[in-house]
Amino acid sequence: MSANFEAKKVVVQEITEKIKASKSVILVDYNKLTVAEVSALRNKCKQAGCEYKVYKNTLVRKALNDLGHSDFDSDLNGPTAVAFGPDETSAAKVMQTAAKDYEGKIVIKSAFVDNAYVDKAGVKALASMPSREELIAKMLGSMQAPMSNFAGVLNNLVAGIVRVLGAIAEQKN
Repeated sequence: MSANFEAKKVVVQEITEKIKASKSVILVDYNKLTVAEVSALRNKCKQAGCEYKVYKNTLVRKALNDLGHSDFDSDLNGPTAVAFGPDETSAAKVMQTAAKDYEGKIVIKSAFVDNAYVDKAGVKALASMPSREELIAKMLGSMQAPMSNFAGVLNNLVAGIVRVLGAIAEQKN
C-alpha cells in the first residue's frame, strides 16, 4: 500500500472520531470567503467551543459512509468545510450567523445531528433554538419564581406586624 493511501486512512479515521465525539456536524460551502474571513470564522467557532475544518469531500464522504450514513453524498460536492459542535445548537448558530454576516459567501448545506441527516431548513431551525444551558437557566428561573414570591409575601407580612407593633408602642408612650 502506498504512503498516500495510509495517510488518507488516518485522516478518515480522524474525521470519523471527530464525528463520533461531536453532537452536531455542519457542512457549509465556503467558496467565496477570503483568508481573513476564514480566520475570523475559525476564531468565532473556537469561542463557541466548535471546530471549523476543511477536508477533502471524498474523505468526509468515506467517514460518513463508514458510520452508515450515505445521505450526505449529494452535499459533498464543491468546496465544503465542516464545523464540529460540542452540542446540538452552537455550531449551527455560528454558521447561521456567518451566513448572514458574509452575505452569500458562506452557504449552509446540511448537518449531522443525533445520528441523523438534517437539511438546510433544519439547520436554520437548530440555530434559532436556545442552547441546553439557556433552557436549564429558564427552567430554574421559573422554578425559583414561586419561592421568591412566597418569601416576599412572608417578608411583607412580618414587616406589617412590626409596623403595627411599633404604632401600638408609640400610642402607649
